[in-house]
Amino acid sequence: MRTNTPIYDFVTEYMGKNMSRLHMPGHKGLGMLGCEARDITEIAGADDLFHCSGIIAESERIASRLFGSACTLYSTEGSTLAMKAMLRLAMLYSYRPGHRFRVLAARNVHTGFVHACALLDFDTEWLYGEEPDSLIRCLITPAGLRKALDEMEEKPDAVYVTSPDYTGAMADIRGLAEVCHEQNILLLADNAHGAYLRFLPESLHPIDLGADMCCDSGHKTLPVLTGGAYLHISDRMKERYGDLYHDAKKAMALFASTSPSYLILQSLDLCNAYLSGDFREQLNDACIRVKAVKEELDHAGIQTYLHEPLKLLVNCASFGMSGTETASYLRSRHIECEYADRYDLVLMITPQNNSRDLARLKDALISLAENKTAGEHDYPVMPRPIRVCSIREAILAPSETIPVKQASGRICASPSVSCPPAVPVAVSGELLTEEILNAMKWYGITEIDVIKQ
Repeated sequence: MRTNTPIYDFVTEYMGKNMSRLHMPGHKGLGMLGCEARDITEIAGADDLFHCSGIIAESERIASRLFGSACTLYSTEGSTLAMKAMLRLAMLYSYRPGHRFRVLAARNVHTGFVHACALLDFDTEWLYGEEPDSLIRCLITPAGLRKALDEMEEKPDAVYVTSPDYTGAMADIRGLAEVCHEQNILLLADNAHGAYLRFLPESLHPIDLGADMCCDSGHKTLPVLTGGAYLHISDRMKERYGDLYHDAKKAMALFASTSPSYLILQSLDLCNAYLSGDFREQLNDACIRVKAVKEELDHAGIQTYLHEPLKLLVNCASFGMSGTETASYLRSRHIECEYADRYDLVLMITPQNNSRDLARLKDALISLAENKTAGEHDYPVMPRPIRVCSIREAILAPSETIPVKQASGRICASPSVSCPPAVPVAVSGELLTEEILNAMKWYGITEIDVIKQ
């Protein structure tokens, strides 16, 4: 039996009534895109995303069952909104009079985390990986986390990790959860790139592995419109704090627009039906095909990494090219990658990519790498910055944009990094040293916002 799709079904029925739309949006169901008839607002019966008890609440309950959470909430503003709400909830349930909420976070956070720090005004300490970190990678081990916690005078209220990271590297969430829960600390996971992990033969989703809360970007790895995302809350949180749904909705509303996209909501709703069908079989087949491509590329001397099952990281220096040069070549062969930098190429694949896509990729890379010699590659070691003032103070201070080459000794105001990958080299309130500025130049950052002197 097909999973119910209450949001989609309501809009379909509304369209069939040929109503006079004397309500928002202004296009009245007509327009040049072709989707306007499905684009509605909170009319009678359509429910309200942040005060829902009807079709949206029903659809979210279906998503919760599919993801195995105590409750799952929709976001139409990406996992960035879900992340901010998750941090607000952790702050709420750690509240004690006179106590400042503290988070120990792996350094490779998305800029949305930095903005949440400013908006919620909590304290953050950075957690670094045991191996030399790049801008995107900061892999935290349970042993490394335990050591860091043992060295802290005051324990954090929550630990925050990004897993999978932008390159596909995955942390040992189960082990990290055990360390956190031994010390009564919440584990929060930015799982923006891993919504599909729940549906592998053996789930690798953070909620199943012990995380207390996590955010997923449905649109990154599932057939959901851009902006569709989830906030998942675990059974452990419900057991400790009761039914969190109402508080979670309030946390979402604190940061969100009051006009959520019903197009995105319908895509999240329809995705439930997709996930409850033969998605697991399709996903397993896709993982097998990606692994086979990796093996063929490796055999051709192209160094690849496959940490998470559907993200391929290609070390372009292994055949004497830069990542950006390789991306440009692939584009000429009608292939668009997710991300490229000086050395690496990130390729995101889902069951919606057919065999032709993978064959085209494989053939293009192998033809490019033929008769080329491996080059040197030396990633910049990410510096451990000096904090001069709080993130909130720096972001809210008057600022100016200046060339990176003129920024030595200044204080970072807003994180300067493009999306993708949206991981800041310097965080607001940190001193801009030559080491930091050199890392920025390596990643192609030419300008930075600094606090006005």
